[in-house]
Amino acid sequence: MPFFSAANRGERAAMDAKRRAKLIRSYAPDWHVLPASAVFFGIDGVQGYRREFSLSDTSLRHPYAVHERIPNVALYMIAGVSPFLLQIVVNLITIRSWWDFHNATLGLILSLSITGAFTQFTKLTVGRPRPDTDLIDRCQPPPGSQDPVFGLSNSSICTQTDAYMMKDGFRSFPSGHSSLSFAGLGFLAFYLAGKMHLFDKRGHAGKAWLSVAPLAAASMVAISRSMDYRHHWHDILVGSILGLTMAYFCYRQYYPSLGDELSHRPYSPRIKREEPILPTHGRTESVSLSMLPGEETSGGVKTNDFMGASEARYRDSSSDHDHEAEGTVPRPNPGSLPEIWKEGEDGQ
Repeated sequence: MPFFSAANRGERAAMDAKRRAKLIRSYAPDWHVLPASAVFFGIDGVQGYRREFSLSDTSLRHPYAVHERIPNVALYMIAGVSPFLLQIVVNLITIRSWWDFHNATLGLILSLSITGAFTQFTKLTVGRPRPDTDLIDRCQPPPGSQDPVFGLSNSSICTQTDAYMMKDGFRSFPSGHSSLSFAGLGFLAFYLAGKMHLFDKRGHAGKAWLSVAPLAAASMVAISRSMDYRHHWHDILVGSILGLTMAYFCYRQYYPSLGDELSHRPYSPRIKREEPILPTHGRTESVSLSMLPGEETSGGVKTNDFMGASEARYRDSSSDHDHEAEGTVPRPNPGSLPEIWKEGEDGQ
Protein backbone atom coordinates (compact mmCIF):
# COMPACT_ATOMS: atom_id res chain seq x y z
CA MET A 1 0.00 0.00 0.00
CA PRO A 2 1.95 3.05 -1.18
CA PHE A 3 2.13 6.28 0.78
CA PHE A 4 3.64 9.48 -0.55
CA SER A 5 6.02 11.48 1.59
CA ALA A 6 7.77 14.78 0.92
CA ALA A 7 10.90 13.29 2.41
CA ASN A 8 11.33 10.70 -0.31
CA ARG A 9 9.69 12.66 -3.18
CA GLY A 10 7.38 9.95 -4.44
CA GLU A 11 9.23 6.86 -3.28
CA ARG A 12 7.12 4.27 -1.52
CA ALA A 13 7.49 4.46 2.24
CA ALA A 14 7.48 1.27 4.25
CA MET A 15 4.60 0.96 6.67
CA ASP A 16 5.61 0.03 10.19
CA ALA A 17 3.58 -2.30 12.40
CA LYS A 18 2.17 0.54 14.48
CA ARG A 19 0.78 2.39 11.50
CA ARG A 20 -0.57 -0.82 10.00
CA ALA A 21 -2.40 -1.57 13.25
CA LYS A 22 -3.92 1.93 13.22
CA LEU A 23 -5.08 1.44 9.67
CA ILE A 24 -6.71 -1.90 10.47
CA ARG A 25 -8.48 -0.48 13.53
CA SER A 26 -9.74 2.52 11.58
CA TYR A 27 -11.49 0.30 9.01
CA ALA A 28 -12.60 -2.48 11.36
CA PRO A 29 -16.04 -0.84 11.87
CA ASP A 30 -16.53 -0.74 8.10
CA TRP A 31 -15.92 -4.46 7.79
CA HIS A 32 -18.28 -5.08 10.67
CA VAL A 33 -21.13 -4.06 8.38
CA LEU A 34 -20.77 -7.47 6.75
CA PRO A 35 -23.25 -9.01 9.23
CA ALA A 36 -25.79 -6.58 7.80
CA SER A 37 -25.96 -8.85 4.77
CA ALA A 38 -26.92 -11.69 7.12
CA VAL A 39 -29.94 -9.63 8.16
CA PHE A 40 -31.14 -9.88 4.59
CA PHE A 41 -31.27 -13.67 4.92
CA GLY A 42 -32.19 -13.79 8.61
CA ILE A 43 -35.47 -11.93 8.27
CA ASP A 44 -36.58 -14.02 5.30
CA GLY A 45 -38.43 -16.35 7.66
CA VAL A 46 -40.63 -13.56 9.03
CA GLN A 47 -44.22 -13.80 7.81
CA GLY A 48 -44.70 -10.10 7.26
CA TYR A 49 -47.84 -8.14 6.44
CA ARG A 50 -50.34 -9.49 3.88
CA ARG A 51 -52.60 -7.16 1.97
CA GLU A 52 -56.11 -8.01 0.87
CA PHE A 53 -56.78 -8.91 -2.76
CA SER A 54 -59.61 -9.59 -5.17
CA LEU A 55 -60.29 -13.06 -6.51
CA SER A 56 -61.62 -11.47 -9.69
CA ASP A 57 -58.38 -9.62 -10.41
CA THR A 58 -57.19 -11.12 -13.70
CA SER A 59 -53.64 -9.79 -13.15
CA LEU A 60 -53.27 -12.36 -10.34
CA ARG A 61 -54.24 -15.35 -12.45
CA HIS A 62 -50.98 -16.11 -14.24
CA PRO A 63 -49.55 -19.62 -13.64
CA TYR A 64 -46.89 -20.08 -11.01
CA ALA A 65 -43.41 -20.18 -12.60
CA VAL A 66 -41.77 -23.23 -11.06
CA HIS A 67 -38.47 -22.62 -12.86
CA GLU A 68 -37.43 -18.99 -12.79
CA ARG A 69 -35.21 -17.66 -15.56
CA ILE A 70 -32.75 -16.35 -12.97
CA PRO A 71 -33.00 -18.26 -9.66
CA ASN A 72 -31.56 -16.89 -6.44
CA VAL A 73 -28.22 -18.68 -6.78
CA ALA A 74 -27.70 -17.21 -10.25
CA LEU A 75 -28.67 -13.78 -8.91
CA TYR A 76 -25.98 -13.92 -6.22
CA MET A 77 -23.39 -14.89 -8.82
CA ILE A 78 -24.43 -12.08 -11.17
CA ALA A 79 -24.88 -9.34 -8.58
CA GLY A 80 -22.07 -10.22 -6.18
CA VAL A 81 -19.42 -12.63 -7.42
CA SER A 82 -19.06 -11.32 -10.98
CA PRO A 83 -18.58 -7.63 -9.99
CA PHE A 84 -16.04 -8.69 -7.36
CA LEU A 85 -13.97 -10.70 -9.86
CA LEU A 86 -14.22 -8.08 -12.60
CA GLN A 87 -13.09 -5.34 -10.24
CA ILE A 88 -9.96 -7.37 -9.49
CA VAL A 89 -9.25 -7.69 -13.22
CA VAL A 90 -9.78 -3.96 -13.79
CA ASN A 91 -7.49 -3.19 -10.84
CA LEU A 92 -4.71 -5.33 -12.30
CA ILE A 93 -5.11 -3.73 -15.73
CA THR A 94 -5.12 -0.17 -14.41
CA ILE A 95 -3.51 1.08 -11.20
CA ARG A 96 -2.59 -2.25 -9.51
CA SER A 97 -3.28 -1.06 -6.01
CA TRP A 98 -4.08 -3.11 -2.92
CA TRP A 99 -5.76 -0.07 -1.44
CA ASP A 100 -8.03 0.22 -4.46
CA PHE A 101 -8.91 -3.48 -4.08
CA HIS A 102 -9.78 -2.87 -0.43
CA ASN A 103 -12.01 0.12 -1.15
CA ALA A 104 -13.72 -1.47 -4.14
CA THR A 105 -14.50 -4.67 -2.25
CA LEU A 106 -15.74 -2.81 0.81
CA GLY A 107 -17.91 -0.51 -1.31
CA LEU A 108 -19.42 -3.41 -3.27
CA ILE A 109 -20.31 -5.37 -0.13
CA LEU A 110 -21.76 -2.25 1.49
CA SER A 111 -23.91 -1.57 -1.57
CA LEU A 112 -25.29 -5.11 -1.66
CA SER A 113 -25.89 -5.36 2.09
CA ILE A 114 -27.68 -2.02 2.44
CA THR A 115 -29.80 -2.65 -0.64
CA GLY A 116 -30.66 -6.21 0.41
CA ALA A 117 -31.69 -5.21 3.93
CA PHE A 118 -33.70 -2.21 2.71
CA THR A 119 -35.46 -4.33 0.08
CA GLN A 120 -36.35 -7.08 2.50
CA PHE A 121 -37.69 -4.73 5.16
CA THR A 122 -39.84 -3.01 2.55
CA LYS A 123 -41.22 -6.30 1.26
CA LEU A 124 -42.20 -7.38 4.77
CA THR A 125 -43.90 -4.13 5.75
CA VAL A 126 -45.69 -3.44 2.45
CA GLY A 127 -46.95 -7.03 2.09
CA ARG A 128 -48.15 -6.49 -1.45
CA PRO A 129 -49.51 -9.51 -3.38
CA ARG A 130 -47.37 -10.30 -6.36
CA PRO A 131 -49.29 -8.36 -9.01
CA ASP A 132 -49.26 -9.38 -12.62
CA THR A 133 -48.21 -12.80 -11.31
CA ASP A 134 -49.50 -15.94 -9.72
CA LEU A 135 -51.12 -15.24 -6.36
CA ILE A 136 -54.40 -17.03 -7.13
CA ASP A 137 -52.48 -20.11 -8.27
CA ARG A 138 -50.46 -20.00 -5.06
CA CYS A 139 -53.51 -19.41 -2.88
CA GLN A 140 -55.69 -22.18 -4.34
CA PRO A 141 -59.01 -20.87 -2.95
CA PRO A 142 -61.93 -23.34 -2.75
CA PRO A 143 -63.86 -23.72 -6.03
CA GLY A 144 -66.64 -21.16 -6.39
CA SER A 145 -65.09 -18.73 -3.88
CA GLN A 146 -66.06 -15.09 -4.27
CA ASP A 147 -65.05 -11.82 -2.66
CA PRO A 148 -67.19 -10.55 0.23
CA VAL A 149 -69.88 -8.08 -0.78
CA PHE A 150 -68.34 -4.63 -0.99
CA GLY A 151 -65.05 -6.05 0.23
CA LEU A 152 -61.89 -7.98 -0.63
CA SER A 153 -60.54 -11.40 0.24
CA ASN A 154 -57.54 -12.10 2.45
CA SER A 155 -55.05 -14.94 2.83
CA SER A 156 -57.37 -16.86 5.18
CA ILE A 157 -59.36 -18.02 2.15
CA CYS A 158 -56.36 -19.92 0.77
CA THR A 159 -56.03 -23.70 1.03
CA GLN A 160 -52.33 -23.74 0.09
CA THR A 161 -50.35 -25.76 2.67
CA ASP A 162 -46.88 -24.72 1.45
CA ALA A 163 -45.95 -21.93 3.87
CA TYR A 164 -43.10 -20.65 1.73
CA MET A 165 -45.25 -20.26 -1.38
CA MET A 166 -47.81 -18.22 0.55
CA LYS A 167 -45.18 -16.12 2.29
CA ASP A 168 -43.40 -15.34 -0.95
CA GLY A 169 -46.68 -14.51 -2.67
CA PHE A 170 -47.00 -11.30 -0.64
CA ARG A 171 -43.50 -9.95 -1.29
CA SER A 172 -43.84 -8.18 -4.57
CA PHE A 173 -42.70 -4.64 -3.77
CA PRO A 174 -39.95 -3.86 -4.55
CA SER A 175 -38.28 -6.41 -6.78
CA GLY A 176 -35.32 -7.93 -4.96
CA HIS A 177 -33.74 -9.27 -8.15
CA SER A 178 -33.86 -5.78 -9.65
CA SER A 179 -32.48 -3.97 -6.61
CA LEU A 180 -29.61 -6.40 -5.95
CA SER A 181 -28.55 -6.65 -9.59
CA PHE A 182 -28.35 -2.86 -9.91
CA ALA A 183 -26.63 -2.57 -6.51
CA GLY A 184 -23.81 -4.92 -7.55
CA LEU A 185 -23.52 -4.28 -11.28
CA GLY A 186 -24.27 -0.59 -10.79
CA PHE A 187 -21.29 -0.30 -8.46
CA LEU A 188 -19.16 -2.03 -11.10
CA ALA A 189 -20.40 0.46 -13.72
CA PHE A 190 -19.35 3.42 -11.57
CA TYR A 191 -16.01 1.73 -10.85
CA LEU A 192 -15.35 1.31 -14.59
CA ALA A 193 -16.43 4.88 -15.36
CA GLY A 194 -14.04 6.23 -12.74
CA LYS A 195 -11.09 4.18 -13.93
CA MET A 196 -11.63 5.22 -17.56
CA HIS A 197 -12.30 8.89 -16.79
CA LEU A 198 -15.59 8.69 -18.65
CA PHE A 199 -16.54 12.26 -17.76
CA ASP A 200 -13.28 13.96 -18.73
CA LYS A 201 -15.11 16.38 -21.09
CA ARG A 202 -13.60 14.75 -24.15
CA GLY A 203 -16.35 12.34 -25.17
CA HIS A 204 -15.69 8.63 -25.77
CA ALA A 205 -18.26 6.29 -27.31
CA GLY A 206 -16.19 3.19 -26.50
CA LYS A 207 -15.82 4.14 -22.85
CA ALA A 208 -19.53 4.87 -22.59
CA TRP A 209 -20.52 1.48 -23.99
CA LEU A 210 -18.11 -0.34 -21.69
CA SER A 211 -19.30 1.57 -18.64
CA VAL A 212 -23.00 0.90 -19.22
CA ALA A 213 -22.49 -2.78 -20.06
CA PRO A 214 -22.98 -3.82 -16.39
CA LEU A 215 -26.19 -1.77 -16.30
CA ALA A 216 -27.43 -3.59 -19.40
CA ALA A 217 -26.85 -6.91 -17.64
CA ALA A 218 -28.69 -5.66 -14.55
CA SER A 219 -31.58 -4.55 -16.76
CA MET A 220 -31.87 -8.04 -18.23
CA VAL A 221 -32.08 -9.52 -14.75
CA ALA A 222 -34.80 -7.03 -13.83
CA ILE A 223 -36.78 -7.64 -17.04
CA SER A 224 -36.71 -11.39 -16.40
CA ARG A 225 -38.90 -10.82 -13.35
CA SER A 226 -41.67 -9.51 -15.58
CA MET A 227 -41.20 -12.42 -17.99
CA ASP A 228 -41.68 -14.82 -15.05
CA TYR A 229 -44.83 -12.92 -13.99
CA ARG A 230 -43.37 -12.19 -10.57
CA HIS A 231 -43.67 -8.38 -10.52
CA HIS A 232 -45.50 -5.41 -11.92
CA TRP A 233 -43.35 -3.06 -13.98
CA HIS A 234 -43.35 -0.47 -11.18
CA ASP A 235 -42.03 -3.05 -8.68
CA ILE A 236 -39.13 -3.61 -11.07
CA LEU A 237 -38.60 0.09 -11.72
CA VAL A 238 -38.54 1.03 -8.03
CA GLY A 239 -36.20 -1.86 -7.23
CA SER A 240 -33.84 -0.83 -10.02
CA ILE A 241 -33.77 2.81 -8.88
CA LEU A 242 -33.19 1.72 -5.29
CA GLY A 243 -30.24 -0.51 -6.22
CA LEU A 244 -28.61 2.05 -8.51
CA THR A 245 -29.01 4.84 -5.95
CA MET A 246 -27.45 2.75 -3.20
CA ALA A 247 -24.63 1.74 -5.54
CA TYR A 248 -23.68 5.35 -6.22
CA PHE A 249 -24.11 6.29 -2.55
CA CYS A 250 -21.70 3.54 -1.49
CA TYR A 251 -19.28 4.26 -4.35
CA ARG A 252 -18.90 7.85 -3.20
CA GLN A 253 -17.99 6.69 0.30
CA TYR A 254 -14.65 5.44 -1.02
CA TYR A 255 -14.09 7.19 -4.37
CA PRO A 256 -14.19 10.78 -5.64
CA SER A 257 -16.69 12.13 -8.14
CA LEU A 258 -16.67 10.59 -11.61
CA GLY A 259 -15.86 14.05 -12.97
CA ASP A 260 -12.81 14.43 -10.73
CA GLU A 261 -9.41 14.63 -12.41
CA LEU A 262 -8.26 11.77 -10.18
CA SER A 263 -11.42 9.67 -10.45
CA HIS A 264 -9.35 6.54 -11.07
CA ARG A 265 -7.93 6.64 -7.56
CA PRO A 266 -9.66 5.72 -4.28
CA TYR A 267 -9.78 8.07 -1.32
CA SER A 268 -6.67 7.93 0.83
CA PRO A 269 -6.78 6.13 4.21
CA ARG A 270 -8.66 8.01 6.88
CA ILE A 271 -5.83 7.80 9.41
CA LYS A 272 -3.46 10.76 9.57
CA ARG A 273 -0.10 10.64 7.85
CA GLU A 274 3.16 10.99 9.71
CA GLU A 275 3.45 14.59 8.48
CA PRO A 276 0.73 17.03 7.36
CA ILE A 277 -0.20 16.32 3.77
CA LEU A 278 -2.86 17.82 1.56
CA PRO A 279 -5.65 15.41 0.51
CA THR A 280 -4.68 13.12 -2.36
CA HIS A 281 -8.10 12.83 -3.92
CA GLY A 282 -8.68 16.47 -4.82
CA ARG A 283 -7.28 18.58 -7.64
CA THR A 284 -3.74 18.60 -6.23
CA GLU A 285 -1.31 15.80 -5.53
CA SER A 286 0.15 15.14 -2.07
CA VAL A 287 2.25 18.10 -0.96
CA SER A 288 4.08 18.66 2.30
CA LEU A 289 2.92 21.75 4.17
CA SER A 290 6.30 22.18 5.74
CA MET A 291 8.45 21.78 2.61
CA LEU A 292 7.57 23.67 -0.58
CA PRO A 293 10.92 24.18 -2.34
CA GLY A 294 11.60 24.70 -6.01
CA GLU A 295 8.46 26.51 -7.14
CA GLU A 296 8.23 26.80 -10.89
CA THR A 297 5.87 28.40 -13.34
CA SER A 298 3.66 26.19 -15.54
CA GLY A 299 1.40 28.07 -17.91
CA GLY A 300 1.44 31.12 -15.66
CA VAL A 301 0.50 29.05 -12.60
CA LYS A 302 3.03 28.39 -9.85
CA THR A 303 3.66 24.75 -9.03
CA ASN A 304 6.21 22.96 -6.87
CA ASP A 305 8.46 19.93 -7.04
CA PHE A 306 5.87 17.73 -5.36
CA MET A 307 2.96 18.54 -7.66
CA GLY A 308 2.06 15.50 -9.75
CA ALA A 309 2.50 15.54 -13.49
CA SER A 310 -1.23 14.95 -13.92
CA GLU A 311 -2.13 18.18 -12.12
CA ALA A 312 0.48 20.18 -14.02
CA ARG A 313 -0.80 18.81 -17.31
CA TYR A 314 -4.36 19.83 -16.50
CA ARG A 315 -3.24 23.34 -15.63
CA ASP A 316 -1.09 23.63 -18.72
CA SER A 317 -4.06 22.71 -20.89
CA SER A 318 -6.09 25.64 -19.52
CA SER A 319 -3.75 28.15 -21.14
CA ASP A 320 -3.32 26.43 -24.52
CA HIS A 321 -6.49 26.41 -26.58
CA ASP A 322 -5.04 26.58 -30.10
CA HIS A 323 -6.58 23.20 -30.92
CA GLU A 324 -10.10 24.24 -29.85
CA ALA A 325 -12.73 25.17 -32.44
CA GLU A 326 -14.14 28.67 -32.15
CA GLY A 327 -17.15 28.88 -29.86
CA THR A 328 -16.47 25.60 -28.05
CA VAL A 329 -15.55 24.84 -24.44
CA PRO A 330 -11.83 24.09 -23.95
CA ARG A 331 -11.19 20.45 -23.11
CA PRO A 332 -8.63 19.18 -20.59
CA ASN A 333 -5.67 17.29 -21.94
CA PRO A 334 -5.01 14.57 -19.36
CA GLY A 335 -2.98 12.36 -21.67
CA SER A 336 -3.48 8.64 -22.20
CA LEU A 337 -5.13 6.42 -19.62
CA PRO A 338 -2.01 4.25 -19.08
CA GLU A 339 -0.09 7.41 -18.14
CA ILE A 340 -2.84 8.50 -15.74
CA TRP A 341 -3.04 5.07 -14.12
CA LYS A 342 0.74 4.97 -13.70
CA GLU A 343 0.75 8.35 -11.98
CA GLY A 344 -1.96 7.02 -9.69
CA GLU A 345 0.51 4.58 -8.12
CA ASP A 346 1.98 7.37 -5.99
CA GLY A 347 0.30 9.15 -3.15
CA GLN A 348 -2.59 6.82 -2.39
